[in-house]
Amino acid sequence: MSETKIALVTGANKGIGYEIATGLGALGYRVGVGARDDARRETAVEKLRAAGVDAFGVPLDVTADRSVTDAAELVERQAGRLDVLVNNAGISGETGPGWGQDPTTLDLDVLRTVVETNVVGVIRVTNAMLPLLRRSTSPRIVNVSSSVGSLARQADPDIEIGPVMAAYAPSKSFLNAVTVQYARQFTGTNILINAACPGLVATDFTGFHGPRTPEQGAATVIRLATLPDDGPTGSFFEDDGVVPW
Repeated sequence: MSETKIALVTGANKGIGYEIATGLGALGYRVGVGARDDARRETAVEKLRAAGVDAFGVPLDVTADRSVTDAAELVERQAGRLDVLVNNAGISGETGPGWGQDPTTLDLDVLRTVVETNVVGVIRVTNAMLPLLRRSTSPRIVNVSSSVGSLARQADPDIEIGPVMAAYAPSKSFLNAVTVQYARQFTGTNILINAACPGLVATDFTGFHGPRTPEQGAATVIRLATLPDDGPTGSFFEDDGVVPW
């Protein structure tokens, strides 16, 4: 089996996901570009290859069982194993004025859609890829979260954490909790799993509002994806260190 390490990044056709793929590729990883949209995925693969990254496309809709199963089969055919899984794909859900989501008027279908992508989708993809990750000598899983999922920060009136987002923020709290449960389940194995906050990054996800570049947003994710064997697991990180739960 090839010594080249293999990574899969979901939602990798643009924004932070694309920069995560770029950064891992620059470190010598062969990168699977997971994305739903065929044209955008192939465009991203072409751009990555032009930049010297060994990239391949992975059709992947994290909300669809068949798509995820097919993606796992494709990665197995392409590489035979998986060393890094980055669960980056995520959505904010429909928002109102000021990018907010009022809990008192929240459309439950919006909530269901956000949780299906941001939480259930992560579980679906992770479990499908686990057999491939277990073939790696140093498997790493990174769940791309957000500091708005920090209950400690949300509850502190002295911290400015942005608008009320009654679907998106709790979905990231849920994702953080799921990350901890995986870490507990992986105790005694060589699988390290952590959550990462990229910060407020100027991408189409944020309407291009934010002080950080996609490259800056990808940095913590890349660090966690390449942790040494004695690295942390079951934790939540941003550039400055650990984010409180």
